[in-house]
Amino acid sequence: MTTGAPPPQTHRRSRARTLLPLGLAAWLVLEIWLLTVVADAAGGLTVLLLLIGGVVLGTVVIKRAGRRAFAHLTAAFQQAQAAAQSGTTPTAAGREGAEDRNGFLMLGGLLLMIPGLLSDAAGLLLLVPPVRAALGRAAERAVERRMAAAPAGSLQDAFQQARIRRPAGKVVQGEVIRDDAPQGPYGPAGDRRPPLTP
Repeated sequence: MTTGAPPPQTHRRSRARTLLPLGLAAWLVLEIWLLTVVADAAGGLTVLLLLIGGVVLGTVVIKRAGRRAFAHLTAAFQQAQAAAQSGTTPTAAGREGAEDRNGFLMLGGLLLMIPGLLSDAAGLLLLVPPVRAALGRAAERAVERRMAAAPAGSLQDAFQQARIRRPAGKVVQGEVIRDDAPQGPYGPAGDRRPPLTP
């Protein structure tokens, strides 16, 4: 007996979802193999000291990047407050903070804290300022391309609209009252509700 229902559709897994677990497994195997090779060549105490040093250095890097990010956030907030009080439009607040690439600095610290020699090498590479700057520019270009290709009405489109600068940047909350509409006791003729009072 056949029914008119279509066969159930199976969702294909994306390539990234398929390859990510395999990549993580290969990375873990390679990390363990490297640790055993270094332990055989230099001794177990040397490997232990390398791992402890990576954790300590990673903690220092993350703490420093967090303090720097908080300082940039505070400076941007103070600049925005000063601009709002003076009635001017705020400039690109904290632009020098964006050039520091604190996110990549924190990622480098996190990679240093993860036990393993490959992750330590990647974390040390992210501590180099030109590498962070190049990765930051590449990430910005990738995000811009993705946002430009987003369909209208999507979350990415809304985010892009929110980034558009408005002249003066002031938002005044209130309600629009049309002069040409017939007026009743509480406003427009069709409105039977009393006005909102603070």
